[in-house]
Amino acid sequence: MKTYLKTLERMYKKHLMRFLSIIFIVVVSVGLVSGIGSSTENLKSSLSEYYKTQNVSDFIVKSTEGGFTEVQIAAAEEEFGAENINAGMSLDVELTFGEEKGTARLYFLDFENWTVNVPRYVSGKTVQELAAETDGRQILCAQAAKGLKTLAHGTKVTLDFKDILMQSAGQAGEPLSEDKLSILDRFLKPVETEVAGTVTDALAFTDDGEPSYIQEEGATLPDTVNALDSLRTLDYILYLPLSVVPSIAGHSVLPKTGDLYITARDRTLFSCFSSDYKRYVDENTQKIKQMMAVETDGEQTSGCEVITLYDNYTFSSLDAYGDKVLALGFVLLVAFVLVTALVVSSNMSRLMEEERAQIACLRTLGYSGVKIITKYMLFALIATAIAGVASYFLGLGLAAFIYHVFNYSYVMPPLASRVAMLFYLITYFAIAAAIIFSTLFAGIRLVNEKPAALLRPRPPKAGRKVIFERMPFLWRRLPFKYKSTLRNVLRYRNRFYMTLIAVACSMGLVLAGLALLDMCLFGTFGSPAIVGLACVIVLFAGLLTMAVIYTLTGINISERNREIATLMVLGYQDKEVAGYIYREVYINTLIGILFGYPVGALLMWVVFNVMNFGSLASVSWFMWLIAPVVVLLFTAFVTLILRRKIVKIDMNESLKANE
Repeated sequence: MKTYLKTLERMYKKHLMRFLSIIFIVVVSVGLVSGIGSSTENLKSSLSEYYKTQNVSDFIVKSTEGGFTEVQIAAAEEEFGAENINAGMSLDVELTFGEEKGTARLYFLDFENWTVNVPRYVSGKTVQELAAETDGRQILCAQAAKGLKTLAHGTKVTLDFKDILMQSAGQAGEPLSEDKLSILDRFLKPVETEVAGTVTDALAFTDDGEPSYIQEEGATLPDTVNALDSLRTLDYILYLPLSVVPSIAGHSVLPKTGDLYITARDRTLFSCFSSDYKRYVDENTQKIKQMMAVETDGEQTSGCEVITLYDNYTFSSLDAYGDKVLALGFVLLVAFVLVTALVVSSNMSRLMEEERAQIACLRTLGYSGVKIITKYMLFALIATAIAGVASYFLGLGLAAFIYHVFNYSYVMPPLASRVAMLFYLITYFAIAAAIIFSTLFAGIRLVNEKPAALLRPRPPKAGRKVIFERMPFLWRRLPFKYKSTLRNVLRYRNRFYMTLIAVACSMGLVLAGLALLDMCLFGTFGSPAIVGLACVIVLFAGLLTMAVIYTLTGINISERNREIATLMVLGYQDKEVAGYIYREVYINTLIGILFGYPVGALLMWVVFNVMNFGSLASVSWFMWLIAPVVVLLFTAFVTLILRRKIVKIDMNESLKANE
């Protein structure tokens, strides 16, 4: 056991760079994939916490009969609890603010009992302070990311209720009669109010649509932001106390209970937008309609329209984004697991080849094949464990960054206190399993050989004509160094195929990221949140390319130390020796890039389908040209790093006989 542990310790010292390269590629793979996947957990858990903290209404019940009766309100309170219901009135009207004009949603609410859809305080006076005001003429203005305009504190807002009632009646399809207009002219005077505070509306914290609206029967929410252009008519949201509503002959000109805002009794039974929540909403939507039913001309009608969170663009779009990002995370998981397994398999195969003699000695000393393979698996697993810790914090940082980027489209709720772990664990164990199996596969082949065969160095691969040599018109014109390069590229086929597959996958990921970026910057999608996500994918795909090229080129150099040392003895200068290796690297990379185009097209097709927007045909032509430039830039950076390793090879050590 002492000998066994000594060999394990020496292995870490001797192969430190190989150990670090495994750590690097696992950090890149797990960090990116878990960061993107965990973003969904952050979005959904933060939305769910916000839903509970602000006591967001599950149902907005709008009367179609001019207001709810006391009997209807009592029935709702009995079903859901009086503490879970707020009554009020909302209207969308055209208002003039000084020299500006815009559409405003007016919420007339009881400030003293405002417990549902509680807004987030931004500045100025709070709801509680306004509830204590005696004059009842101060109002609140809501803000969103960029879609709503904000009125400065102290801004005077004149409410002409005659005009408001006329607009409301016109929207309902029942214009006011001449008699009613005459009465309104005589008794209604404009009401002066003043903005005293700013809040964020509990139902509207995006600039991509209205907070709630009644859709046509059977309609569904649009998937893309720009499809909502026809709905972008809301400029302001104002909250007004019920006391500002004037009365005529003791009767309020607006029904105080035109809207009911209802929340579930027990929100611990489900989280927002879960399957249980969907079932609850469906069941209670029908129950509310039955409860509010009225009889008109001998026929029973629902008497109301019910708006749920599924009809609210802010909530449903943010939840949908979470699902899209999660689907993207699974696509990236498959791609990164494949590339990581290939690179680590090559790394560990080469490490075992370099230690053939040591494996033979251990077999001779009586160590079983399982123990020998375990030593190399420990090497890979310890590297993976260290990388797992680093990638966890990298993933957390990426998830937080992506969440922050959503602030460009939303006034995001506070980030959930619960740490997202699920997708990190899925990603980490998937990649760890791939590393274990690739190491096991590489080790079984070696330990099954006899010790005598292992003690002999593996004979060099027999040279043979490559395909270009069968083209004399081309071959005769090539300088010797290019002939040598082409022979080496095609001679080591396993390494060539490994590089080709890894670079093709990396190129495909870069293309997919650029295509996603293209859809946002130059296409019709235009989401800043997805722009940030696409930039992260392109960066990490480039880092993956760098890790792949560094590892496989490092293996190439270590396999050919004697060959490189021979060139040095023959008088080759440093730049010529480095160029000898670099030419092979760039040829392999360029061929990998060519194969990366179909891989990228496949990945783009998958990404567009899971994200539910974009198409291959709509990707700008220049993105297909930028992708190989990105891959080549990262490749060039790696070759600069490896130059020192090439020119510093010890000629004496390398030329010693292996026997």
